[in-house]
Amino acid sequence: MEKELMNEPYARVTYDPERYIGKVIWQGNPKTEEYKLPFLKLLEWAEDHKTTRFLSDTREQGVVSPENRKWFEAEMVPAAINAGCKRAAVITSGNVFKRYYLNMILSVVNKFDMPFKIVQDEESAIEFLMEK
Repeated sequence: MEKELMNEPYARVTYDPERYIGKVIWQGNPKTEEYKLPFLKLLEWAEDHKTTRFLSDTREQGVVSPENRKWFEAEMVPAAINAGCKRAAVITSGNVFKRYYLNMILSVVNKFDMPFKIVQDEESAIEFLMEK
């Protein structure tokens, strides 16, 4: 049973204790400070709870600013890895702007040698995250 960690109009954050998955479900277009909060909530949670997998559902997310993307790449990815994240997946609808944003993140995550995959549905994401 997933535990809800945050529920705001722009994002919902949950944790699956059986699979150790922290999940962000985006809803709309978060402002700059709102974009960071779901990730920071997961990092805070990971301090005391095993969180080895991360899932971001961006199907309902608006455009992410270059500033937020750079913050995610420079600060969030290393912090998540330091907190114990071993695998990550992103669900996307596949529009061209979102693909560009996600491919930029993919290139950064690859530098850290962490398995990361972009998929189109939650079933595929969970399957990838649960691989050994």
